Amino acid sequence: MNILLLGSGGREHALAWKMAQSPKLNKLFVAPGNAGTSQVAQNVDLAVNDFEAIATFCLDKEVNMLVVGPEDPLVNGIKDFFTKQPDLQHIGVIGPDAESAQLEGSKEYCKQFMEKHGVPTAAYQSFTAESLAEGQAFLETLAAPYVLKADGLAGGKGVLIIDNLEEAKTELASMLSGKFGTASQKVVIEEFLDGIEFSVFALTDGKDYVLLPVAKDYKRIGDGDTGLNTGGMGAVSPVSFVDDVLMRKVEEQIVKPTIDGFAKDNMDYTGFVFFGLIKVGDEPKVIEYNVRLGDPETEVVLPRLKSDLVTLFEKTLNGELSSTTVEHNTDAACTVMVVSEGYPGAYPKGKTISGLENVSESLVFHAGTKNDQGKLQTSGGRVMAFTSYGNTQAEALKKSYQSINKVCFEGITFRKDIGFDL
Repeated sequence: MNILLLGSGGREHALAWKMAQSPKLNKLFVAPGNAGTSQVAQNVDLAVNDFEAIATFCLDKEVNMLVVGPEDPLVNGIKDFFTKQPDLQHIGVIGPDAESAQLEGSKEYCKQFMEKHGVPTAAYQSFTAESLAEGQAFLETLAAPYVLKADGLAGGKGVLIIDNLEEAKTELASMLSGKFGTASQKVVIEEFLDGIEFSVFALTDGKDYVLLPVAKDYKRIGDGDTGLNTGGMGAVSPVSFVDDVLMRKVEEQIVKPTIDGFAKDNMDYTGFVFFGLIKVGDEPKVIEYNVRLGDPETEVVLPRLKSDLVTLFEKTLNGELSSTTVEHNTDAACTVMVVSEGYPGAYPKGKTISGLENVSESLVFHAGTKNDQGKLQTSGGRVMAFTSYGNTQAEALKKSYQSINKVCFEGITFRKDIGFDL
């Protein structure tokens, strides 16, 4: 079959790498892709939110399946666009419709869904500029630290955790005044959950689901979880503290009620569900849903997936997941992200990357790279993810760091402690 994958990051390179292994695949296109996806697929110069151009391309190239990597086109309704046009309805879309995508597109919608279906999460209230005084008063009722979340999509940077009450009040006013643009026109204030985070991924047809390997990512820019939040600086899988007992609780208390909620609410949901979880004591709670795979967790989860991904997508679109099992690689996998100097703030682009030809023990998934007249260059904040296997996590991490040391670009930056807290 012919498949079009939307996106241009490390997640999309990992998805393309995995799908390219399927004997069911005829032609794989990635729009717009990056220098890495061009190694396993054909890049196409299409913007992920240009639905008309994407539809025309799909019809011209006889595309059978559309896999949506990032959240933006899902929140903007690409699934609806394809299902409502007769000449596009034969193209299966991996990703939920716009209403379902509000689980990620709106923190308030997400919390209301969890409340309705009994999914354990932090207590919360939401506020707008008109209710700023009420929001600041609500902060006074909470114990520090204070959690402020922009209601809309903010590129993974719209969550603030603040220890000082007066600073939290000031930041709330700043957010409601446009600190994160339209994303923070509404702000959700949550109670702080004290625990350790991990990520669970399900692929669902809206009624049934299969689970992918569990992962833990690292969001802060600096060693020891210091500095600003980023889109992710690395990830590990499996996760040592996620045992069978905890996973049974996750499935019974979180995954099943969520998927059952999709069915009860008649949601058009075919695709991935990311469960951003936290273990509080011995109990799991949901921090957030994403309606797509996480990044950089994808770069550590898909290498541990033994099952054919294209076959899993087919079964998802045909409603056949109830009779499907998923095989996982038992090896540990660890991903370390290298980023541009200055990220997640302002950073330079166009730095020449050298040394990749010397890397043999790691998978290298490109995130912010481009080919410029035959030269590989940086084009984003997060540049590449180095993923390695090992009998142990320590062995896998050692390989990733050894591989990184063979690669160079001006200002290369990475955390030296991914997975060390485990």
